[in-house]
Amino acid sequence: MGIFKEMESEVRSYSRAFPVIFDRAQGELIYDREGKTYLDFLGGAGTLNYGHNNPRFKDALLRYIEDDGITHGLDMHTRAKAEFLEALQKHILEPRDLDYVVQFTGPTGTNCVEAALKIARKVTGRENVISFTNGFHGVSMGALATTGNSHHRGAAGTTLGGVTFMPFDGYLGEGIDTTEYLDKVLSDGSSGIDYPAAVLVEAVQGEGGINAASLDWLRNLSEVCKRHEVLLILDDIQAGCGRTGQFFSFEAAGIKPDIVTLSKSLSGYGLPFAITLLAPELDQWKPGEHNGTFRGNNLAFVTARAAIEHYWTDDAFEQSIQKKGEYIRQRFDAINKKYAGGQFELRGRGMMRGLACDSGDRAGAICKAAFERGLIIETSGADDEVVKTLCPLTISDANLRRGLDILEASFAEACADMAITESDAGDSKADAA
Repeated sequence: MGIFKEMESEVRSYSRAFPVIFDRAQGELIYDREGKTYLDFLGGAGTLNYGHNNPRFKDALLRYIEDDGITHGLDMHTRAKAEFLEALQKHILEPRDLDYVVQFTGPTGTNCVEAALKIARKVTGRENVISFTNGFHGVSMGALATTGNSHHRGAAGTTLGGVTFMPFDGYLGEGIDTTEYLDKVLSDGSSGIDYPAAVLVEAVQGEGGINAASLDWLRNLSEVCKRHEVLLILDDIQAGCGRTGQFFSFEAAGIKPDIVTLSKSLSGYGLPFAITLLAPELDQWKPGEHNGTFRGNNLAFVTARAAIEHYWTDDAFEQSIQKKGEYIRQRFDAINKKYAGGQFELRGRGMMRGLACDSGDRAGAICKAAFERGLIIETSGADDEVVKTLCPLTISDANLRRGLDILEASFAEACADMAITESDAGDSKADAA
């Protein structure tokens, strides 16, 4: 471990929570240098929806490399890019009646958010962007300005402007539709809100705490944007590629955003890859106006195509995700009732699930206990209070059950001081009333 302490920046984070040297991985399993096996419920923070070293993708990648296929091509035409675009069009966009131009940006999520913000401002001629409380969109300067977390914003060292924050769904409590507030301020020339180029939103806020917007709220938000001729940018970087039960997290709401950002699990193999999907009329870039040296990761094109063609040609994979997501929900609900008297909050959709604890210390203790038992899982939320699972969508039923068994034992250990039954909690609330 000495070489890391000696040479690696203090900015490192995950290695502090999981202080071992990992050596190899397959599917939902990851092994350290000493040979200990861990179940991976972190999944590259949403980058490994299809598991580690998926053999179907690996075979395609190895064949491509053996054939001396193009690795780096800037934005030139290559066979790998053509085959990816054909698969994306045939199996993802056309079946969902989505008409988008594909912009290949730099290889990370924050790169495609930057592109989305720039083109929205360029097309509309407006500067302001509406973002939402607890949203997370990246840490490069433009994307960071739309990110709510004070920890990340504080590292900028300068004022972050051009963005107005609005309350996300549920932020002001149950029964309050915050899109009505947005509609009001956009309708009032004296609201003090500069008329925006775009609204940027996650259907399920990942780093913000697994806050899932209701489908009605998403539909209402889309209507507000249309009414005011404001572009809707849907950040699907963590929630996309099947995580919520369908390829896009917004599908269930029946909306069609003007711009969609995708990264993380898009390559299928953990290779850096990001795209911005634009409604055709928004593609008003001049050649080279937004570029990047690594916007042509052909190895990622190969594995992304393999992922689409293997998992997304029919609805069988979606159904398996939804079934597993319901099992996770049921287990989280049972854990909450048994070890916290129902006091914690279940969040999320599909296989993007979280349990909001009473404190970040509690959630951290749960994750630490889980790691000691062989489960890698992380926290999210404003105070790191949410224990969230991002296990591979391809995880076996047996390992999903085993991982949740470990998580339950960890909750039992960390919540021993609040071991009351749900009925006890109900009695206490009644007495207080």
